[in-house]
Amino acid sequence: MDIVYIRELEIQTVIGIYDWEREIRQTVSLDLDMATDIRAAAATEDIDNTLDYKAVSKRLIAFIEESEFLLIETMAERVAEIVLAEFPVPWLRLRVGKPGAVTGARDVGVIIERGLRTL
Repeated sequence: MDIVYIRELEIQTVIGIYDWEREIRQTVSLDLDMATDIRAAAATEDIDNTLDYKAVSKRLIAFIEESEFLLIETMAERVAEIVLAEFPVPWLRLRVGKPGAVTGARDVGVIIERGLRTL
């Protein structure tokens, strides 16, 4: 399989366990590696034959902006479920980061892999 990726997709949302975090929007950052087969798209140069990273990005932006989460772990699971259910992706690796959440660290977060690994 091939990989279509998205790097540093920044989205504003309500996330966190502290009361003050529930009252503001914070930035989360996503990296996605999504397994797919790009050969048909390469042969035809037809966007309908590939994984449309713009469509994936727009779907995730809309979902995350409209949602509220206590934990990034929950956000990561929901994002993975959406991508696997709505797009031709049998496997993905997802990094969800919360920049500035820990003093002294540029970013903290989780990395998950879901689906049938076909690489």
